[in-house]
Amino acid sequence: MEGLETNTDILNMNKDSWERSAERFFGKTALPEYGPYSLSEEQLELFGNIAGHKVLDIGCGSGHSLQYMGDRGAKELWGLDFSAKQIATAKNLLSNQQVNVSLFESPMEKNPGIPRDYFDIAYSIYALGWTVDLHRTLLNIHSYLKPGGIFIFSWEHPIHDRLAYTQSSFTFKKSYHIEGPEYNEAWHNHVVIYHRKLSTYINTLIEAGFTIEKVIDEVVLPENVGADHPSRWYSSQRAQLVPATFIIKASKKH
Repeated sequence: MEGLETNTDILNMNKDSWERSAERFFGKTALPEYGPYSLSEEQLELFGNIAGHKVLDIGCGSGHSLQYMGDRGAKELWGLDFSAKQIATAKNLLSNQQVNVSLFESPMEKNPGIPRDYFDIAYSIYALGWTVDLHRTLLNIHSYLKPGGIFIFSWEHPIHDRLAYTQSSFTFKKSYHIEGPEYNEAWHNHVVIYHRKLSTYINTLIEAGFTIEKVIDEVVLPENVGADHPSRWYSSQRAQLVPATFIIKASKKH
């Protein structure tokens, strides 16, 4: 990748693209939704009772998932995102919350001052895949959680964008097995996202000290996809063949 020699170069490129494009993602793919063609939190109930818990949002975006947590009784709302525009929007959205709100403009690969062994819940809704260093990011998240704390995240299923629609049929355009950074076509090649196999996410969670509780990749095909539904970005025909979203729930050992 010409001009992108380090992970820092990739982070800087991606941050610049997010600052230019953040508005079109405000409020999109946020709890209770996990992602396109996926079951919702209202159906899965992965978090359980949120009331009284301290929660941390990795890649908090415009703050709508934190708002969801606050409206359900979370005790403290913490979040980080590397986009200044997203953080400013989240601060404004969460200004009427009656609990402590702490937001950091930071890449998830670094700890900007988040306490360790502190949170009951950490989560990341369609954001974790932006990390340029999955192992470091998961080690960070593991360190933030109390023993017994849970981590839940969703991301695009790594087989989903391997398919291309050509001549009235779907074909594999890229190898599922070859991992690494790729220019993202959906962003007109203005960002770089690492392709990782599903097994890589699972095994790296285990290496970081997590216990896997559940892996979910069921597909839900709604009858009507409205303009505000996250699935509008995806092909329903493709989703009939392979999952668009996967969700993992993990925990930190006591």
